[in-house]
Amino acid sequence: MNARAPALVAQQLHKRFQRKDESPVQALHGVSFEARYGELTALVGPDGAGKTTLMRLAAALLHVDAGSLSVLGIDIASDPQQVQDRISYMPQRFGLYEDLTVQENLDLYADLHGVSADGRAQRYPALFDMTALGPFRSRLAGQLSGGMKQKLGLACTLVRSPELLLLDEPTVGVDPISRRELWDIVRQLVAEQGLTVVLSTAYLDEAERCSHVILLHQGKVLSQGSPQQVAAMAAGHCFVAVPSAQQSARALQARLLDEPDVVDAVPDGGRVRFVRAAVGKPAVIEHALEGLAVDPVLPRFEDGFMMLLRTAVERERLPPISVTRPVAGHAGHAVVQVQRLLKKFGAFTAVDHISFEVRRGEIFGLLGPNGAGKTTTFRMLCGLLVPTAGQLRVAGADVRSASASARARLGYVAQKFALYGPLSVLENLEFFASAYGLRGERKRARIAWATQQFELGEHLRTTSSQLPGGYKQRLAMAAALLHEPEILFLDEPTSGADPLARRSFWRRITALADQGVTIIVTTHFMQEAEYCDHIAIMDSGQVLSQGSPAEVRQRARTQARPEPSMEDAFIAVVEQARAAQAAA
Repeated sequence: MNARAPALVAQQLHKRFQRKDESPVQALHGVSFEARYGELTALVGPDGAGKTTLMRLAAALLHVDAGSLSVLGIDIASDPQQVQDRISYMPQRFGLYEDLTVQENLDLYADLHGVSADGRAQRYPALFDMTALGPFRSRLAGQLSGGMKQKLGLACTLVRSPELLLLDEPTVGVDPISRRELWDIVRQLVAEQGLTVVLSTAYLDEAERCSHVILLHQGKVLSQGSPQQVAAMAAGHCFVAVPSAQQSARALQARLLDEPDVVDAVPDGGRVRFVRAAVGKPAVIEHALEGLAVDPVLPRFEDGFMMLLRTAVERERLPPISVTRPVAGHAGHAVVQVQRLLKKFGAFTAVDHISFEVRRGEIFGLLGPNGAGKTTTFRMLCGLLVPTAGQLRVAGADVRSASASARARLGYVAQKFALYGPLSVLENLEFFASAYGLRGERKRARIAWATQQFELGEHLRTTSSQLPGGYKQRLAMAAALLHEPEILFLDEPTSGADPLARRSFWRRITALADQGVTIIVTTHFMQEAEYCDHIAIMDSGQVLSQGSPAEVRQRARTQARPEPSMEDAFIAVVEQARAAQAAA
């Protein structure tokens, strides 16, 4: 094998899918790129860019329509089986059998790959040591946390020693600690074993850790090169602004995003980081920045990525989302009150005497590792689970005694959106409108509102299962807002969404909060916690820390880390609590 030759070479790849009763979808249009041996290569791009299609082609699971694809020096069209014998592929959701134990999943993959008993005896100890899954050999995969499933999926792909490892969005839906642990494993494999890894990711900070990055959009390559080369495309265009005392970072970010000269803007440690299209004096946005401290900063990969994407994607001008029915109550009034809330499932304590309040018009973030108890808490707040003990008032009602009246004032977007895949977009909206008790002209008016606000008109006849991820998110939000709830619950709504979809989502959430709608959200994107007015970090069913994002970051400040990010703070809070528990 020539170590200097590319491990994967794609030349003018084309791939089209024919869907039943719909026009064909061109997934790839003349894609060409290379991945070098012994390096980490990332595929990044918005929903529908072609990342998963490329992964499945490289894994010899799909046939190329036109062009050529060589993997490990093998023409994939002429000998797909030889390719599959020498690579390992971890699909989204990890490819596990949830009714089998950890050990049984490993054994199944070992059987499929023909790993001998001697090979298993040599390989298994290293895999269990690497993933820390040894104590959980007999646990069903379906009972593992998201982070443990992620590590088991990786272990199953490594049950033999592949020459190329393909990872399709391996960290979607897992918390920052699990994400860091997986990256430690992958980097160790590359550094110590020289493994070649190609991965797709929705996290731009992950792409920044790779040697080579391919940026895709609508099945075409926008750019490829090192992360530093991509970042350099935004050189001279990047700034940070400090909001005034009367303005939140979220409000300033929303105002900047609406400016035509601004390519991107995100809250960043109490400030707002933004990227301008033009170099020079920011004349177009002077009124938005008047009186504020504005400083240039060095570009990062995400800035270059957004510059490139904005050249290919016409700026989405969101309609000004509005509520047509005034939200009751006054700003600052507590609309959610949780006191010593407890939930047990048999002997297992999922939520352990937690307390917090959420005020009208706030965005409240409930953060924590996988399995921390966030979703259980959500389901109790929505009246979908009965608490074991404690007090819980939502929108002025005791949820334990008046769950039906409380639920009528709530909207809920569940993980993976809980849409009905076989139903069209319009049929989903009609179903949810009826479920919320909307009838006649009001039902028609609210569906028209949702269609216009979330720009769903072109997709009304498309089944929700065939929508891109960003549109599934829009539809789920539209359905949850049909009955104009006072409180909106969002359970990991941006998991797996691309940066453009996340920006659009939070712009709408900010507009809703400005009109008095209370938002309670869980997220694994720590950058998104910066949009919140108040956050609580949970682990093992307990609230470990709560306060404003600035207050939580301040508690994680050390001499070695004088300006911790929200991800730094999250990891520090959880690890300190776990260390204290282990020492007790």
